[in-house]
Amino acid sequence: MSLLVCCGLAWWQWDRFTSANGTFQNLGYVLQWPLFGLFPAFMFWRIRKLRLKAEADGTADEKPKPAPVAEVPAPRPRPDVKVTDEDEELAAYNRYLRELNARDQQAAE
Repeated sequence: MSLLVCCGLAWWQWDRFTSANGTFQNLGYVLQWPLFGLFPAFMFWRIRKLRLKAEADGTADEKPKPAPVAEVPAPRPRPDVKVTDEDEELAAYNRYLRELNARDQQAAE
C-alpha cells in the first residue's frame, strides 16, 4: 500500500518537474518517493527473515538477558571542603524554598 501511495506522490512530483515552474528539487523527490515506499516492504521482509531464523535456531521464545549494570558508588563529600551558598541570590532562593516546604508541611498536618 505504501509503495502505491509513494509512487503516486512521485508521479505528482514528476508532473511538477515537467511543468513551467518545476525545479530539480522536484526531480529529486521523483527519485526519493519510491524509496520511501520500498522501505516498509523491506522492513517487513527483514523482520520476517529474522523471525524465521530465530524459530529455526529455537531461540524464538527466549527473552534476551539484560546486560549487567555496573554499580557506581555515590560520591562522598570531601572533608576538607565546606559546603556553603556563596551566591546570595541562590541562598535566598533556597531559604524561600525551605519556607514554602515548611508551610506545606504545616498545612498537611
